[in-house]
Amino acid sequence: MTLSLVIPAKNEGGAIGAVVGKAREQFADAEIIVVNDGSSDDTAAVAAEAGATVVNHPESLGNGAAIKSGARAASGDVIAFMDGDGQHDAAELAPLLEQLDNGYDMAIGARGTGSHASVGRWFANGLYNGIASMMSGRKILDLTSGFRVARADKFKQFLYLLPNGFSYPTTITMAFLRSGYPVTFEPITAATRVGKSHIRPIRDGVRFMIIIFKVATLYSPLKIFLPVSGLFFATGASYYVYTYLTAGRFTNMSMLMFSAAVIVFLIGLISEQITALTYSRS
Repeated sequence: MTLSLVIPAKNEGGAIGAVVGKAREQFADAEIIVVNDGSSDDTAAVAAEAGATVVNHPESLGNGAAIKSGARAASGDVIAFMDGDGQHDAAELAPLLEQLDNGYDMAIGARGTGSHASVGRWFANGLYNGIASMMSGRKILDLTSGFRVARADKFKQFLYLLPNGFSYPTTITMAFLRSGYPVTFEPITAATRVGKSHIRPIRDGVRFMIIIFKVATLYSPLKIFLPVSGLFFATGASYYVYTYLTAGRFTNMSMLMFSAAVIVFLIGLISEQITALTYSRS
C-alpha cells in the first residue's frame, strides 16, 4: 500500500522543517503533504525546502479544513495524519500502520496521562472519551487525537461530515464506528509543542462542550433524546400524582411536561432516521 502523510500547519515555521525531515527519514517513499492554513510566517517555504508538497490556503480556514484539503490532495492508499507543531513523532506511525495490516480501517495514537498539555485538557479529553465509549459501546482511549492512520477510500467517504475547526478527530472517529469500520488504538507519547498553541481556553471550552453533544448525535441521537424525554415524562407524572392527591385535578404543568416528553422523543426519532440515512448514503 502507498502512504500519504498529511500535516496541517498554521504559523509552524519553527517546527515544520524538523517534522517533515523526520517523516522523510522514516518514510522515504511516502507522499508528504503540508497544508499551510493561511500562515503569516515562513511555514510554507520551510516545508517546501524540507521536501514536502505544500497546499496553500489563502486565509486560515481551520484545522479541519486543512485536513480535508490534504486528504483530497493525497494519492496514497493509506493516509496518515500528524500535527506540524512537533508534538508527534513520525517513528510512532509504524505500529499504527501495522494495525491496518491486521484488518483495521483506522488506527489512532492514544496519548498517555503525561502527554496532555495541561490537567484541564487531560480532564476534558477523559470526559469526551467516557461519553464516546458510552455512546458507541466501545472503549475509546483518545477521541481527540490528531495522530492517526486510515484507509484513504474510507476516510474520504466522510469528508463532507468533517467540520472546519478542531473537532475533526471526534467526527471521523464516530463516523467510522457508526459505519461499522474497525478502529483500534495504539499508545503514543506526545512531546511539548514548539511555539504557541492556537487553542483558547474560554472560546474553545464552549466549542468542546458542543463536541460532547455532537458525539451523541453522530452516533445515536436517541441515546440522548430518549433519557431526556423520559425525564420530562417522569416529572409530569410525578407532578400529576401530587396535584391529584392534594387538589384532585390535572394541571397545565403536567400537560406541559407530557407534551415536552413527546416532542423531545419525536425529535430524537427524526434525528436517528437522519443519521441512518446519512451513513447509508456514505
